[in-house]
Amino acid sequence: MLVSARARRFGATISAIAALAVAVAACDDKAPGHSQVNGAAPASSATSSGAPQTSTDADDPDESPSAQPSGTATATAKPSASKSDQPPPPGNAYAGRLPKFGQPPVPERINIPEGAGAPYYARIPTDQPVAFLTIDDGWVKRPEALELLRESGVKVTLFLTINAIKDNPGYFKQLQAAGADIEAHTITHPNLKGKSYDFQKREICGSADQLGTMYGHRPKLFRPPFGDKDATTMKVARDCGLQAGFFWKETVDKGTVRYQEGHGVQKGDIILMHFRDRFVDDFIASLQAIAAAGLTPALLIDYLPAT
Repeated sequence: MLVSARARRFGATISAIAALAVAVAACDDKAPGHSQVNGAAPASSATSSGAPQTSTDADDPDESPSAQPSGTATATAKPSASKSDQPPPPGNAYAGRLPKFGQPPVPERINIPEGAGAPYYARIPTDQPVAFLTIDDGWVKRPEALELLRESGVKVTLFLTINAIKDNPGYFKQLQAAGADIEAHTITHPNLKGKSYDFQKREICGSADQLGTMYGHRPKLFRPPFGDKDATTMKVARDCGLQAGFFWKETVDKGTVRYQEGHGVQKGDIILMHFRDRFVDDFIASLQAIAAAGLTPALLIDYLPAT
């Protein structure tokens, strides 16, 4: 009898330990991070009312000298040139999320100041109700981009990095055919500030020359990687035949718009996003922010002097 009682107590102890192990495993499955791959943000970038999420911080994690160039939504991730095998969705797949815009006004071109270096703009000095969406690099080539351009009817400026696009230049030819304007963003995406004239010339002139060969149009505009430049950078840009360089007033990442000034897009503002995994959310959030300000997207090149 004594042995039997001990056996029953031992069995009860084992059962309790097993139940505890199951409970711990269940808690682990519900821990933060398990439901989001690599800690990624939620999939939707806009609120249920259709308004974009906003922040007042306009510093972009991929546009700082300490960050490595990246086309993914994770600032620390290695640049990815991978392409999805999924075809673009049909016709009006984004109906209800894309704002509707009328035709932009007839552009009033600005005057470019004389000088040794090309001018540098974060905002185009215009009173017209327009803003400028620009998309950088080209590492991640989401198939939805083409459908978004077609469905929105919006024209955008692409500042492309040669090393990011050379594995699939045809992807960007499709975007160009849909109305995108292709401009220069160096060959290897280095921090140009402080580099020699010859180094910067290879990066800036070389990228413009290669893009001209690829797309039948030599760029006239330029964006330095990370938005970082010096007087040599802008002199090289002008010597390479580029009209102007461009910074930004707003950045968009993971569906969130960040502002340098105030809480809305202003006339002439230049908006920065990237070719990243969350391209759909970033593109829609950008357009929603422009629409919320009562503005219309326009092309940068249309506001520079005709040459």
